[in-house]
Amino acid sequence: MMPHKQSAISYRIHVQIAESFADKVSPALLRAAARAALKQQKAKSGSLSIIVSGDKTLRDLNKEFLGHNYATDVLSFPSDDPTSSYYGDIAISYPRALEQARRGGHAVKAELQLLAVHGVLHLLGHDHYTAKEKAKMWKAQSEILVILKWEARSGKWEVRCGK
Repeated sequence: MMPHKQSAISYRIHVQIAESFADKVSPALLRAAARAALKQQKAKSGSLSIIVSGDKTLRDLNKEFLGHNYATDVLSFPSDDPTSSYYGDIAISYPRALEQARRGGHAVKAELQLLAVHGVLHLLGHDHYTAKEKAKMWKAQSEILVILKWEARSGKWEVRCGK
């Protein structure tokens, strides 16, 4: 009898970094964080996009889609089609990531990983409007950050996420 051939799960993560931050952000780091979140959540094969930009872009997106007229650290835009293999888009503010990393006492690359993971979890349906939802999302986030060997002195994080 022939062994059953398993279909491989694959993830395509497109990363676009604004020119002003291109020398400060590793696309590979963001892809690894997104892939770790997708794998940990046992997501089916699919793709997503991550952009890293400045506060103006995030403020504009936050205002247009959530009605908040201020910059935020990360925004997630899930695909409108639940049957699609495209999960959606994540937008990250490099200046917010840098500020939060400084406040948290860890490297900006660790903050960028956190924000990418947080964004992917939102694309997969997680949220944090209630204490129960938040506990579930933060537990998943913690497990993924352990997989990534996330390094932060405080071990704590702050994610504004459009709020």
